[in-house]
Amino acid sequence: MTNASDVLHQQATRKVVTRLLPVLGIAYFMSYIDRSNIALAKTALGADVGISVAAYGLGAGLFFLSYAMLEVPSNMILYRIGPRIWITRIAITWGLVSAAMMFVHNEMSFYLLRLALGATEAGLFPALMFMITVWFSQKHRVTMVGLIYVAPCVAVFIGSPLGGALMELNGLAGLHGWQIMFLVEGLFTVLVGVLVWFTLPNKPADAKWLTAPEAAILTERAVGPDAPHKPRLRTTLRLAFGRPVVLMLAAIYFINQAISSGVGFNFPSLLQQLGLKSPFVIGLVAGGGGVTGLVGVLFFPWMKRRFGHEVALIGVCTAGVLAVMTTFLFSTNALFSVFLIFLSSFFALGALPLFWSVAMSRMSGLVAAAGLAFINMLGITGGFVGPYVYGLIEESTKNVFAPYYVIVGAAAFGVALVPVLALTTRRERRTDDTVLVPSDQSVPEPA
Repeated sequence: MTNASDVLHQQATRKVVTRLLPVLGIAYFMSYIDRSNIALAKTALGADVGISVAAYGLGAGLFFLSYAMLEVPSNMILYRIGPRIWITRIAITWGLVSAAMMFVHNEMSFYLLRLALGATEAGLFPALMFMITVWFSQKHRVTMVGLIYVAPCVAVFIGSPLGGALMELNGLAGLHGWQIMFLVEGLFTVLVGVLVWFTLPNKPADAKWLTAPEAAILTERAVGPDAPHKPRLRTTLRLAFGRPVVLMLAAIYFINQAISSGVGFNFPSLLQQLGLKSPFVIGLVAGGGGVTGLVGVLFFPWMKRRFGHEVALIGVCTAGVLAVMTTFLFSTNALFSVFLIFLSSFFALGALPLFWSVAMSRMSGLVAAAGLAFINMLGITGGFVGPYVYGLIEESTKNVFAPYYVIVGAAAFGVALVPVLALTTRRERRTDDTVLVPSDQSVPEPA
């Protein structure tokens, strides 16, 4: 039987879904477009600027290197001054840097701007995950993370054709098509930053569209009733950085991102090898991966709600990626090969809501701000390694398919790590130390 507090919590949660998630989603939508539109420009940068395949792979990956290095400091600042100010700053600065990509004129400028893009965007994703720990109870989090991941899926589906269409404007105002793409998409991101400033509350108590009882029940359910005393700094660092389950999550996320980035940043050029020529058509086809990814991020949270067993479902997803990419190696049909790339997105993206739900169930407050950023910091370096290794292998072999042997090996290693993750989650007992901080410490007042 549902009691009055449950009804109030459900009512408040529905309000947050309709008022908060769209703002977080559009920020993540633009971040995914601005970090991945470089894939559409790969061939043009080689022709217009002289950037080699290996240099492209290094530059594509450098974004993730600077992004990873600044993850934890960024989230510590966010925890101190509040999400509204900090996410606004992130969006405006990365939008300006993304627009500045139009000025790439050699390999060094390409490297520096990709590093700057990663540095300015650093902390956005763990900030979004931290917001989920502040606003939603644990039972809702896997669904909410799945809804957040709708944004990058839609970004692939819409952003790739849109970027291709902008590149078709080649010659307008004396600019190359890729310059127009970077300029337009970067400036739009700046506008998203302005939107965040005017619409994003720091915490439930700041939301004018919530009643006081609704804000109180959201905060209570997000933190949980068993929160202990505020942990000391040493305890916080141990809980955020040193626990085996945290390290295993980071390792699996590293492999996931290495595979996804290695494949994603080179998929448009693979389509060119398979015979497509028009930038718009390439973008349209590449966007198909967003559709299968969207199905994955909605389907696997549904499976979790119905059957539970998050770690087992993560195992299904990692095994699915391995099976699909192994089949890709032996495919001789172009259409079937493209379908397999789409199917890999279903499993690779579908695992992510499950993954972050496991992480969020073990941390909140300051521990969550540090721990989620730490996991993302270690994992996202896979976004550097994947494109870089892919580029080195493609350049040395002169074969666009050769890097997929390494991708299959990485997927096999990921499958082997899942049982270890299951073991560490079983061994970790929920004690007062493991969880968290009291509700009045979840989000401090901005300084």
